[in-house]
Amino acid sequence: MTNPTWRERVETEEQLLQQLNTQVSEAAKRRAAALAEGVAELGSVYAVAKELGRSQTAIANAIKRHAPEA
Repeated sequence: MTNPTWRERVETEEQLLQQLNTQVSEAAKRRAAALAEGVAELGSVYAVAKELGRSQTAIANAIKRHAPEA
């Protein structure tokens, strides 16, 4: 069995990074949807932020940046 060349290893790692980036993006969209559902249930970004121990800005930005497009 031969060891992969550095070029092959780089290509393998680039493919893995692309897959991971896709998974992160999909998770961020699902999280944004869940946060938006929390806002609908609790009535405000403030209430969700307080419940989760996060800042209002973090919650609002997550929803704004990753919300599914209508």
